[in-house]
Amino acid sequence: MALEDAKKEVDLAFTQPERRGLAYENAFGGATSFLRRRYTKDLAGVDLAITGVPFDQAVTHRTGTRFGPRAVREASALQPFDLPYGWGFSPLEEFDIVDYGDVAFDYAKVSDFPDTLTAHIADILKAGPGTVTLGGDHYITFPILKAYAEKFGPLSLLHFDAHSDTWADDDFTRIDHGTMFYKAIKSGIVAPKSSVQVGIRTHNDDFMGVNVIDAREVHETGAAAVVKKIKAILGDRPTYLTFDIDCLDPAFAPGTGTPVWGGLTSWQVAAILRDLAGINLVGGDVVEVSPAYDTTGATAIAGAHVAHELICLYCWTRRKS
Repeated sequence: MALEDAKKEVDLAFTQPERRGLAYENAFGGATSFLRRRYTKDLAGVDLAITGVPFDQAVTHRTGTRFGPRAVREASALQPFDLPYGWGFSPLEEFDIVDYGDVAFDYAKVSDFPDTLTAHIADILKAGPGTVTLGGDHYITFPILKAYAEKFGPLSLLHFDAHSDTWADDDFTRIDHGTMFYKAIKSGIVAPKSSVQVGIRTHNDDFMGVNVIDAREVHETGAAAVVKKIKAILGDRPTYLTFDIDCLDPAFAPGTGTPVWGGLTSWQVAAILRDLAGINLVGGDVVEVSPAYDTTGATAIAGAHVAHELICLYCWTRRKS
């Protein structure tokens, strides 16, 4: 059946008659929505909306992540043929998932961007679905968290990264991808005691009370122990998961702005994310994919896989019994 479908399926981002189903369109052709989901602004009946944020004006080093959403969408064309490995269910067939497209903003009015993004996410949440966002630099998580906190109250943050992004910065007009979680905690929208940072391997004098599982602990204790510790901290609290692709070692994800050696391997991340099934995930993002430094496409491929796993995590607790 898949072979027969492949002969006739094309541009499913626009021609897909239904929101549900696997896709067999040639991976190397067609319009590149995320996982070949339908592009739409109609959120009626939608369970989960994928959206892109092509913003990289908050970086401390290399720019280029504005092209991340496009690259991750293209890389995802390899994935919608089959069920996601190891999950035992098919979110693309069981849930209404759409590609909502990118946020619109004036690139020359950077100061307006945070409120624009918060409103963009808030509009989606008001319509019903959750979001998985494709970045963009990591600053984007702060405006997104504001929208989520309006709906859910203070959130638990599950943060995969080489950097804590909690460096002190009391100037809330600054737009910086290294200080936004300091501001999120100071603003009361993230509850640090029930939050976890995984893969950290850069120094910070103050982690703002967030629980840290650094990269060395992941390597030495293993994925199963890490998952057990994360679940104990999160409990059943509403959790937002943000994944900076530089959590992966540069050997696995070279295409990023601030790479740091000693990071997690692809298999460690895959095992951790799959075993986190059952956490109360309300939304998530994948950020800091920078195609200009991604000569093989490996980083965008990793980003697409992480985003697919976030979809699985979101849908896992929402399946019909």
